[in-house]
Amino acid sequence: MARRRGNAGFDFSSQMLRLCDDITTRHEAFQHIDMARVAVCFSQARTKALHGLQAKLTPLRFENGSLFGVRNQTRYTVQRVYVGGREMLYILTFVLPRFLNQSFKEKFVTILHELYHISGEFDGDIRRFGGRYHVHSHSQKEYDLQMEIYAREYLAMNPPPELYRFLEVDFTSLSQSHGAIMGMQIPIPKLIPVKDSKTA
Repeated sequence: MARRRGNAGFDFSSQMLRLCDDITTRHEAFQHIDMARVAVCFSQARTKALHGLQAKLTPLRFENGSLFGVRNQTRYTVQRVYVGGREMLYILTFVLPRFLNQSFKEKFVTILHELYHISGEFDGDIRRFGGRYHVHSHSQKEYDLQMEIYAREYLAMNPPPELYRFLEVDFTSLSQSHGAIMGMQIPIPKLIPVKDSKTA
């Protein structure tokens, strides 16, 4: 299911994986995450607009890490994803070139925003807040303000600059420096109806 495009240039997926791995090692708020089971990839923006979807986290399990879930009275399982023989629990996708054309601060907030969606149990489900707004709590603005705090805290830990230097330039500059931008692409997994099973 996973594939890489391009034979040379800047490997966006590998570099982003290294950065995320360092974040999840250094910062306490993200230390429950095992990046070996998070597939980091990219998709191409459909328009040249700067604003729009920057990144998304796709969980590969249902609530509480279950392999099965019920939607519209139908029981489903999710298509499994393997990279290098290891089953993934999440897909972290960045939309290019849009993501790379944001400011340095916005890029970091976006990365942490998506990582923080990963369940504290790291079970393939998303982090669920109490109440009606279970994805971003009651305010996405406050959610992102917290991510700004986490970004400042992480950078204050003096991680190696070479891990995040690629975020200091835009898509065109990165492309011109390396000749091409490549990385892993994974189609969004399908929900598969489970036959001959009663819904609960």
